[in-house]
Amino acid sequence: MNNESSESTDHLWKRDEIESPCIKLCTIHPVDKVCAGCYRSLNEIGRWSQMSAEERARIMAQLPMRGAVPKKRRGGRKTV
Repeated sequence: MNNESSESTDHLWKRDEIESPCIKLCTIHPVDKVCAGCYRSLNEIGRWSQMSAEERARIMAQLPMRGAVPKKRRGGRKTV
């Protein structure tokens, strides 16, 4: 198959994927219900594929300001 032929069919295989902030470090904070990897809430993660591009863009813009999920020790004895 020559390059000209493959280039003319490339558009058939392209898809518009939904942009996602997922970094595959999916750990949900047990109290705040926010992912420690991408900072989205469980609700946002669940609805992501049904959201409009504008809604996803708005959330993506907010994520850097959300900061890290609170880092609290899990398990062990509670200190006084």
